[in-house]
Amino acid sequence: MKRTTIAATAAGAALALTACGAGTPPAERRPSAEPTARTSARATDEGSRRVDLETPTFSDPTSITNPLFPISDLDQVIQLGDEAGTRLRFEVTRLPATKVIEWDGRTVETVQSQFVAYGDGRVLEVAVDYFAQADDGAVWYFGEQVDNYEDGVIANNDGTWLAGKDGPPGMIMPADPQVGDVYRPENIPDLVFEEVTVLETDQTVPGPRGDVEGAIAIQERLMDGVLEGKTFAPAYGEFQAVVESEQEFVGMGLAVPADFLGGSTPDEVAAMSDGAAAIRAAAIAADWNAVTTLLGDVQTAWRPMQHAVPPLVAEETDLALAAITAAMQGSDPAAAAQGAVDLGQASLDLRLQHLPVPAVDLARFALWVEQLTLDAATGDEATIAGDAAILETIWQRVGHTAAATVGGAVSRHLVELRAAADAGDPAAAADVAAVLAETVAGA
Repeated sequence: MKRTTIAATAAGAALALTACGAGTPPAERRPSAEPTARTSARATDEGSRRVDLETPTFSDPTSITNPLFPISDLDQVIQLGDEAGTRLRFEVTRLPATKVIEWDGRTVETVQSQFVAYGDGRVLEVAVDYFAQADDGAVWYFGEQVDNYEDGVIANNDGTWLAGKDGPPGMIMPADPQVGDVYRPENIPDLVFEEVTVLETDQTVPGPRGDVEGAIAIQERLMDGVLEGKTFAPAYGEFQAVVESEQEFVGMGLAVPADFLGGSTPDEVAAMSDGAAAIRAAAIAADWNAVTTLLGDVQTAWRPMQHAVPPLVAEETDLALAAITAAMQGSDPAAAAQGAVDLGQASLDLRLQHLPVPAVDLARFALWVEQLTLDAATGDEATIAGDAAILETIWQRVGHTAAATVGGAVSRHLVELRAAADAGDPAAAADVAAVLAETVAGA
């Protein structure tokens, strides 16, 4: 699904990565946009055919085994990219609960998937999507609940729809897609519309850990006429998206279980995570000698592994290292601390290859508490509100794994944080952040 369009260009997005000594510039490591970058130029009418016109039946709808849309088996997906200079990050996480939806006089149990979009590290959209697999192997889209954010608060719910209430479900992936197939994942007049044409099948695409075979390339026409080229790949699902008219590229950072390596976390990755936390503390204290030493240690840990990790995660890491370097050179404590938070985020993406998703998400929650602490210190009400929204969102997907006492305490503190954010009270938000940090550390 086409999600979020960024209108603004982030200042300073093009960092000079050579300054950080981290290695290959990101642009040289990014996977090629082929075949999706050329899809908008392909003819789609000749030989096309609708494949979504028969009414589907659902006997085991939450067992989604379609290899090109394996949402039942995807624990978490990280997609990374940019739009006109704004860094994009998407997190897609399967939620533990299902949702029963009434449609056409019957009930269909659907898999719930949480989608979170960030622009330059700030929340843009949070959505929960509903999917079910028909008996013939096609996957159908039963709707989504969308929260679109501006300045940290929900601006609207545009894009929200539910099968049975607003209209019919839409096919999002045929059982056996062929060139020329046409289907509509969303098809509710004056509310939502997407029409897909399959352009290529049996493609080989560069993935997080080497080539992935059996991919398909599609062109998606949206309600506003925008054309989006996408790739779907076995074991990954939605793999890459390119919107040339908006200078947007989003690619597969990594997915689990597809890119799960298991084993213990490598010492180098642990050193980067620990180093990011230490840099953040040193930057807040404006101890530039310590920042310089710690940054050197992190770079030493990073160099031998930078070409062995998923390319877009490597790019994410290099950008964070470059930001810390630039902040250090400009003696900017706030920017250095922010760069350290971003480095921590990249390090957690690397840990996702070795740790269960709930463990990484709990660490993400703790890192966003640190982000909240930084933002509360600046008194920026919009960023505090956005931090509260993200903490609530992450807890939605990981809270059920916490011990009852910890989970109850965190839930209470999140209510307190929401009250502080809604009241525009940075001091109260900082107090809650301190308590949350202690509570999560106990978990």
